[in-house]
Amino acid sequence: MKKTQRSNKNILGDPNRGNYQIWIISALLVAIMGFTYFSKTNAAITITERRFEEMLLSNDVEKVILIKNKDVVEVTLKQEALQNSKYIELKDNRFSNGPHYKFKIVDAKIFNDNFNRIQEKIPEDRQINYEPEERQGLDDIFFNYGFIFLLLFGFWFLMKRMSGGGGPGGQIFNIGKSKAALFDAENKVKVTFKDAAGLEEAKEEIKEIVEFLQNPGKFTKLGGKIPKGALLVGPPGTGKTLLAKAVAGEAAVPFFTLSGSDFVEMFVGVGAARVRDLFKQAKEKAPCIIFIDEIDAIGRSRGKGQMPGSNDERENTLNSLLVEMDGFATDVGVIILAATNRPDVLDSALLRPGRFDRQISIDKPDIVGRDAIFKVHLKPIKFHKEVDSRKLAAQTPGFAGAEIANVCNEAALIAARKDKKTVEMVDFQDAIDRVIGGLEKKSKIISPVEKEIVAFHEAGHAIAGWFLEHADPLVKVSIVPRGVAALGYAQYLPKEQFLYQTEQLMDEMCMALGGRAAEEIKFSKISTGALSDLERITKMAYSIVSVYGMNGKLGNVSFYDSKQSEYNFNKPYSDATAELIDEEVKKLISNAYERTLSLLKKHKAELETVAKELLDKEIIFQADLERLIGKRPFEQPTTYQAFADQKNSKQEEKADIEEDLGNVVNELKKNILTEIKEERPDSSKKSNAESGDNKKSIK
Repeated sequence: MKKTQRSNKNILGDPNRGNYQIWIISALLVAIMGFTYFSKTNAAITITERRFEEMLLSNDVEKVILIKNKDVVEVTLKQEALQNSKYIELKDNRFSNGPHYKFKIVDAKIFNDNFNRIQEKIPEDRQINYEPEERQGLDDIFFNYGFIFLLLFGFWFLMKRMSGGGGPGGQIFNIGKSKAALFDAENKVKVTFKDAAGLEEAKEEIKEIVEFLQNPGKFTKLGGKIPKGALLVGPPGTGKTLLAKAVAGEAAVPFFTLSGSDFVEMFVGVGAARVRDLFKQAKEKAPCIIFIDEIDAIGRSRGKGQMPGSNDERENTLNSLLVEMDGFATDVGVIILAATNRPDVLDSALLRPGRFDRQISIDKPDIVGRDAIFKVHLKPIKFHKEVDSRKLAAQTPGFAGAEIANVCNEAALIAARKDKKTVEMVDFQDAIDRVIGGLEKKSKIISPVEKEIVAFHEAGHAIAGWFLEHADPLVKVSIVPRGVAALGYAQYLPKEQFLYQTEQLMDEMCMALGGRAAEEIKFSKISTGALSDLERITKMAYSIVSVYGMNGKLGNVSFYDSKQSEYNFNKPYSDATAELIDEEVKKLISNAYERTLSLLKKHKAELETVAKELLDKEIIFQADLERLIGKRPFEQPTTYQAFADQKNSKQEEKADIEEDLGNVVNELKKNILTEIKEERPDSSKKSNAESGDNKKSIK
């Protein structure tokens, strides 16, 4: 344990390192103050020129010095004169050898005339001469050379900041040093593959690379070669960096980690120098792994957005990286891991086999993956026994790993806010609502009219989803304001599916239009509350017509380009086709709205019932809908119900097995007791003893 602590201290560095500048400055200030304090000139007592004449006439002066550049005269007295009582102020003088006094003069020529005039009154044998000289103090040095000193200091400070700790001490010559953090046997990461839940396929690919480094003979004997690199691709929050941390924790080889932005610097050539230094360090530690997070910072496609003939520093860095990964003199034993959520902007030379042999796609987890992720994040939380990770996984479709971690943390905070001893299921549901819909704002003042409109709007969504076969059924509806502008909130559970048919998409559109249709049926007016719904169905309608080829007039045509550039403004169809697309989209939305109107008019009584319940309780659940308007007329269970029923069926099966085992044991006991009673009376004691032993063994 001591060894580990010592190694961590060396890696992290001394927190007081770099404060030596403060001590140097402090020492200089003390030296300046001491020099000023002990300066002879400053210790001299200031007098008038008249008193100086009296001293000179009294034959008490030993030496006179004229400082011409400062117009100051220093006077040193004789040792015997110091005993005179009229010079009692010199008793505590630190400099007994002088100078003792000083005075200012107007001009050196005037002082010379006055001095000669006084000398004439003194006998020749007692006359003295003054010594002229020029003297520079600290203030003179500062005013003469201070600007140069400040300039040099400013340049040194600027270079030190620009170096950014690129090497020991942050010297300017270490600016090209790599900033990668090294994790080895003495400084291991505690994250393992067990912590990276829901990424089973990606973990298999990564585990293979780690195993190759640990046991290369297993693969080389079959003729396989170690992969040069692997690129982790996926949306934000899916666990790319977490998987790299797990590799660092599992691998028994040195692990270098840094961000793509660490190569970026204002100085030309610094990024390329840092790339070369990184690979130099890695080759010395080979076999090892290098992880570059957010590689799109330096791996963008070359030549885009640059002026002709310009020298881009980022391109130089990328060129250096390409050469080091698979150049003419590339050594074996260094594996590159990289992560990005923007693979479309990466340069094609970076993605080719030989540099990144594998592209590991990490998508948002499915319901099974979410269940595993919830189990990982529930470990440090004190939760109630009713909390079920499977139900939470079913209630969070489309959630990434980071969002699931946020839900668990929010649930713990909500429970702590309510002074609970454990985190309950209702806290997790509130946390899910908080993440999806935003902050609940019960204090927002809403007029009764607006509240009624919101209630019927949300009830329209609920009824439409309840009586449409392919629509996502309701889980929870609330008319409590959330977020910035949302006055109502409805949660649905979409199916875990990848292919959608035309009927399913049409039902989804009708459900989204249920809110506006309910407003028109009840109030004969419409409001602005359907903004998000209209945005959703407009995108969906244009996708049906122009992307998925589900329109009869346009036919099997898709105008979607998966490789289109963000700078491409050209439409791949004519103006006539554009008009046709617009007409078909309008027709599609109009038909969906008419269908929704007729559906809600048919179930107007149920609409009124659900809206009234919302106005009373503000929040209703799926069980409330079943109580108010009955079960859904479709037998197909929802994803949530299927998951819950699956667990309930397992629990019932377990209970049935336990019941059958109990019946078998009871029957066996009964048979044994019957056999004992039928034995001979003379052996009753023995039989009783055996009966007791049998009972004990059965129990």
